[in-house]
Amino acid sequence: METVILKNGDNFTMEAKPVRKIIKGENVRLLSYNGSIPGPLIKVPQGAEIILTLKNETDADTTLHSHGIRLENRFDGVPEVTQEPVKPGKSFTYKLKFPDAGVYWYHPHFREDYAQELGLYGNFLVIPEASDYWAEVDREEAIFIDDMLLENGQIAAFNRSTVDHTLMGRFGNTMLVNGSDAYRLSVNQGERVRFYITNAANTRVFNLSLPGARLKLVGGDNGKVEQEEWVESVVIGPSERAVLEVWFDEEGEYLLTHKTPERTVALGTVVVQPGQVTTSYFLVPRRNDDLINSLSRLRPLFEKVPDKNIVLTIQMGTAGVQSGQAGGDHGVHMMEDGQMMQNSQMSMGAVQKIEWEDDMGMMNAQSTTDTLEWKIIDALTKKENMDIVWQFNRGDVVKIKIVNDDTSMHPMQHPMHIPGQRFLVISTNGQANPNLGWKDTALIQTGDTVELLVQMDNPGRWLIHCHIPEHMEAGMQAVFQVN
Repeated sequence: METVILKNGDNFTMEAKPVRKIIKGENVRLLSYNGSIPGPLIKVPQGAEIILTLKNETDADTTLHSHGIRLENRFDGVPEVTQEPVKPGKSFTYKLKFPDAGVYWYHPHFREDYAQELGLYGNFLVIPEASDYWAEVDREEAIFIDDMLLENGQIAAFNRSTVDHTLMGRFGNTMLVNGSDAYRLSVNQGERVRFYITNAANTRVFNLSLPGARLKLVGGDNGKVEQEEWVESVVIGPSERAVLEVWFDEEGEYLLTHKTPERTVALGTVVVQPGQVTTSYFLVPRRNDDLINSLSRLRPLFEKVPDKNIVLTIQMGTAGVQSGQAGGDHGVHMMEDGQMMQNSQMSMGAVQKIEWEDDMGMMNAQSTTDTLEWKIIDALTKKENMDIVWQFNRGDVVKIKIVNDDTSMHPMQHPMHIPGQRFLVISTNGQANPNLGWKDTALIQTGDTVELLVQMDNPGRWLIHCHIPEHMEAGMQAVFQVN
């Protein structure tokens, strides 16, 4: 992965183009930015503005969405909302300004279900103005975690005219770290490493750990958290980021691990070579008083009545839904009166908070935008999806309450993305968030009620949506306007 260091006013050109990569011993045809997966790691100073020209050398339309960046609306890269798609052989120039420190990423916003799956993604790393924003470390590593669905040595086929896997999203059968199924990082004993981790999977939620090493969570989507904290593992939904620091004080091999109730998977290896170890401040987690103080003016708003209430749910047609074909515990069966009922409801089992795997096999693969609709429903107006056009004024601080309906035909988690702005997750199921940090994506688990406090600081027309691209394509998106 190439690292590109840019300064204010610099120009950079990125080509979306085909590439071949060896995965599981097979020569797989994929897509890339500038020939690599992930694309270039672009490092820029906080406050800088750059000019980025995207050239489309693929055979399909595309755009570039700078995820999490509070940029000018016309450069957000959303087809039919902020720009027309970039046709094959054409280019588009984006002016990108980076007001916030932290790790962000870029990806297409046109048929994201296949473009991102094929490898079109990369990171922005925004270097803080304040030298002490992050703790001192010996090295920084940007890591993408992903999965890919391979069949007979190639990417499983996509349909150009419709989107499939719309029920659960496309789960992969091959795990990748920075585009590799054999990720390996070598560090020296005693080194302190800061990992910037991004989940680029279409639908898979990862639960990351590094057994034998102490993990310190120091940040998330849009910079640092109020209080650094020790964690055994960190759950990262699609498009979310986590910033972890690790002090490798003992030599040996450490497995980067994804652990779920069903299985444990080794994603890659960190090899620690013998070296000098000194006592480190690392053992004392920092309290970030600057962030805590900056949020103090917002805290009185945590208890206000929500400005917007939305429900996340699904409507399924009978097409493609056949009794007995679901598999697993989360399928849908027809009852005598023609209504649909979940297996889990029939067995009176508890609904999973997170669907870690695709246990619905052929039913998920055959579900399309024609057979079901994922919905955002405004609880007050009853409007749904793109019929929702919320109006706000610049400077509004908006409380949004999100309920993920666990009584629907297929309840599951949704990573909800609010572009162009930033927000706080202030509570989940009535419990206050004890460690706040700015975010742009929140994983709303099944049955949860989550309250967000959104700073509407950035004018324009924006698209709130589920970041499982198959769900977004199947309807789960709505518009808000900041005037």
